[in-house]
Amino acid sequence: MFRENKRHLQQQLFTSYAQMDERIQKRLENSWAPVYYEHVFCKIDEMPFAKLYCEDNGRPNFPVNIMLSLEFIKHFKDYSDEELIEQFYFNYQIIYALGLRNLGEQYLAPRTLYEFRERVCDYTVANPQEEDLIFQQFEQLTEHFFEVSGLNTKEQRTDSTQIMPNIKKAGRLSLAYDVLIQALNACPLNILPDSLKATLQPSFKTDLLYRSKGGEVHKRLEEVLTLCSQLLDTVKDDPALQKLHAIALVRRLLMEQADFNTEEQQWKAKPNKDVAATSLQSAYDPDATYRKKGGNGYSGYVANITETCSEENPVQLITDYTLEKNSASDNKVLQERLPDIKERTELTDLYVDGAYYSEDMAKQDCGVTIHYTDMTGNTPSPKKLPLSDFVIEKNEKIISCPAGQNATKNRFKKKTCILVLILI
Repeated sequence: MFRENKRHLQQQLFTSYAQMDERIQKRLENSWAPVYYEHVFCKIDEMPFAKLYCEDNGRPNFPVNIMLSLEFIKHFKDYSDEELIEQFYFNYQIIYALGLRNLGEQYLAPRTLYEFRERVCDYTVANPQEEDLIFQQFEQLTEHFFEVSGLNTKEQRTDSTQIMPNIKKAGRLSLAYDVLIQALNACPLNILPDSLKATLQPSFKTDLLYRSKGGEVHKRLEEVLTLCSQLLDTVKDDPALQKLHAIALVRRLLMEQADFNTEEQQWKAKPNKDVAATSLQSAYDPDATYRKKGGNGYSGYVANITETCSEENPVQLITDYTLEKNSASDNKVLQERLPDIKERTELTDLYVDGAYYSEDMAKQDCGVTIHYTDMTGNTPSPKKLPLSDFVIEKNEKIISCPAGQNATKNRFKKKTCILVLILI
């Protein structure tokens, strides 16, 4: 049952803070904790999270503003979950920032953290059309920060970075094995034929992943794909097993990694070049995708972050973020985010690199001037004059050459978009 946490608004008569030496109190007041309490903790809106809990049944929820704050502090301080709970129990700065005034005042079980994350995740997946609960808090807090700080948001910059999920980065053979084993463990042992039961033995993994020679990998991959096909045949008449997530991953793996040879009546592994970038990268993170950027390969996601960049600002603040499959292009992500950024801030000038350029982006008209830097393409030859050194008007008329000499004649062939410069 949901209940808002307003206990922190009622001052207590006897607290750990009241018993501190005045000099220690002063040091605490000059630390980050009171600032966090006033400008983050007190500004968290718990009501959108009420939909995660039963309206009229069960015991009251653990305070949402404390849960969210702990998640923020976890990343702010780079704590593990174990360290976070330890700090919650014994670090007075942290409990002060969370509106508590006595050490050991509230108990937090590790499972409470995990269940809260699970509730938020499940709700987000089940309701993709609704606003993201966490991003909604980000918007409200950012708006408050701008009101308090008075920062200039007219000039901003955006860039993307690759996010590698904390998963085992495996090759195709290891991936196929992980997907198969996960599905086998989800099935009753008594329905599995001997060939699939043998796959569960530790020796199978050792022989498959550690003893296969380089020239045997393709053959061993097809053996695992055949076992995947056999598993699907085994569960095809069981509706309950068919609905399992682990079985769905086996089905997806076969579709993405192999083709069925009708003549030989068996699955054949696709060549590496024919496996799509959006294909499954991990049995434990099905949304992760593959992308090559800057000559490097990445499995995971792309995070696009926008922040203020005015020189008059004493500090810069992030104004927007989004996480997408890393197969999404930078310019596509920006096209989707730009209207929202413009609506929430006073953005007039946005600085991006050349990867964000596209004809559609160049034609956008939302009152934002986009400044491109480091355009994509081949590195100009030092033996040739780059086009950018010429003064060109409306892409159809050359005014002068790099030496500053004016053109006496111009010929522009519209069909081929070729400019011819004549100098005398």
